Amino acid sequence: MQLKKSTFTYLKELHQNNNREWFAATKEEYVNAQKNAKELFSAIHLNLQKHDDIEKSKMMRIYRDVRFSKDKTPYKAHFANSYSRLGKELRGGYFLRIRPGESFLAGGFWEPNKEDLYRIRQEIALDASEIKEILAAKEFQKYFGGKFESFSELKTAPRGFDKEHPEVSLLRKKGFIASRSFTDAEVLSSSFIEEVDKSFRALRPFFNLFSDILTTNLNGESIL
Repeated sequence: MQLKKSTFTYLKELHQNNNREWFAATKEEYVNAQKNAKELFSAIHLNLQKHDDIEKSKMMRIYRDVRFSKDKTPYKAHFANSYSRLGKELRGGYFLRIRPGESFLAGGFWEPNKEDLYRIRQEIALDASEIKEILAAKEFQKYFGGKFESFSELKTAPRGFDKEHPEVSLLRKKGFIASRSFTDAEVLSSSFIEEVDKSFRALRPFFNLFSDILTTNLNGESIL
């Protein structure tokens, strides 16, 4: 199972002709491309289930919500899917986007609620050694560059935390995401599904640690 070149071609053409008239005229091509992407996402889901407990797999709709956007193009020129882990004990989620020239996967905590973010920051302030071990791990370095990304960061330490803390760069983050980009050749290769699964496997120590942090208090006692 792999992504077809025709699916990539369709997405490229959609990017160049992002309007309702063209979309309607090429509906059959869209249906075929969507079917291929669904099959790819399903195969990845099956692999994930072999080493993690997945509650839900969701393919994102191609239609854009343009109500509050300056960009009024009606369609997303990509296919994307999210995979949610099962239950309160298993935190974190997986994500994959297929877009010519801009394909990537990611996993982690994009916009944690204020309670979760505060608890993570508490752990960092108390002892960030386990988190730093995750970042320094061989597989995490290989697939994710040994770093967490964030949709935004504070300019200084959050209120109530030491501005001179040695891990202030972690404390400033508003999210904790690991991501890996793929070239078009990598996405279209027969080994792409395997590479995605290897990357997702490499996220597990990160997910396991943060799951433990978010389900216990500072004394290590369960809060569930």
